[in-house]
Amino acid sequence: MIEGHGDDIYRYGDKIRYNFSSNIYQMADHSGLMKALYGGGDIFSTYPEPAPFSLEAAISEEHSVPSNCVVATNGATEAIYLAAFMLSGKRSAIFFPTFSEYEDACKIYGHTIARFSCINDIPEADAVWICNPNNPDGKAHSRDTLLEVVDRHPATLFVVDLAYHNYSATKPLLAADAVVRKNLIVLYSMTKDFSVPGLRIGYAVSSEQIATRLRGLKMPWSVNSVALKAAAYLLKNKDLYKIPLQELLSEAARVKEALKSLGIEVSDSDANFMLCRLPNGSAADLKSFLIESDGILIRDASNFAGLTPSHFRIAVQSREMNDILIQNITKWSSFCR
Repeated sequence: MIEGHGDDIYRYGDKIRYNFSSNIYQMADHSGLMKALYGGGDIFSTYPEPAPFSLEAAISEEHSVPSNCVVATNGATEAIYLAAFMLSGKRSAIFFPTFSEYEDACKIYGHTIARFSCINDIPEADAVWICNPNNPDGKAHSRDTLLEVVDRHPATLFVVDLAYHNYSATKPLLAADAVVRKNLIVLYSMTKDFSVPGLRIGYAVSSEQIATRLRGLKMPWSVNSVALKAAAYLLKNKDLYKIPLQELLSEAARVKEALKSLGIEVSDSDANFMLCRLPNGSAADLKSFLIESDGILIRDASNFAGLTPSHFRIAVQSREMNDILIQNITKWSSFCR
């Protein structure tokens, strides 16, 4: 795992007032969750379930798939590493630029790695890794497109990360699509769905055969008691966590046009976040400026494979917060002309 993931707010003490670095919706109300966690029941002095079968049962009901096809994990990241472990020594093709953990996990388990940037031009490989919508540029392939590619390569295992599927209007793959195929794993992140990155709750859905293999590689107690109790609450109260998608996408379009007017290149994103490239200066300098000027945190994207020191990523928030971001980037741009 490399340094430099998004939302490195922990580095800056109490300086940060506006967080555009994480792709997660920032305005969720967790008061009910906090009350549930502290409202009774001892979740600290006894061990959790060695394998999180109760959570897997709840997830299976949510997606209307068999529970033995669900593997609950310590965030979607654990699922990524389990899949890479299962495929030790194989050939992996990874869409890029993308989330670094796919390649990091594959390197740990001795994969031969190739990169590709077009869904219709996939190198020969044992496994293909795709983030959809893709991080950092927000581009999403439709369910029909992905299924056509998966079914065209029956001997290749596709690992499709759906962490941000609730942040795009593009129709995503379904959990049921993976259950009925022998060459597809889909990954989900409750972290993103419910804006709870500190809890680390994710899961994989696949055929029973693949799920059994993944489950056999897991360490016991990887999902702790706090996460299990939180996940149970969140699934029962999902209506309290509706992401205002149309509002976010409308704001993303508005912010994109404002940044383009400053000469900044912006990706054609299908999500609430976008990849940007400065015409002058570096993303690291812009990040420092924004922190010092108004406590604004963005993602320096220069450490994504294939990107440059001029690339950064933002995820839109409320209109008021977005206006503050635009005003400060405009100020920075005036200094760099």
